[in-house]
Amino acid sequence: MPLAEQPSTVPVVVDNDKCIADKGCRVRVDVCPLDVLRISDMSNKAYMAYDECWYCMPCEVDCPTQAVTVNIPYLLK
Repeated sequence: MPLAEQPSTVPVVVDNDKCIADKGCRVRVDVCPLDVLRISDMSNKAYMAYDECWYCMPCEVDCPTQAVTVNIPYLLK
């Protein structure tokens, strides 16, 4: 599974200002069927660890603070 090189190049982007993972929220990590989202040990915020997204959207839909954006490629829209 390829590692995501930069947060800006991955399909799932998390707004750290809105993310409440540091307060114990794990919703977006737990709903991902591919288990590609993680909580950072350094910032305690969610991020996409592997670039293997299926664009299924539960991380964006279920996020209680709307901190997640799934960037769906134009050809899949």
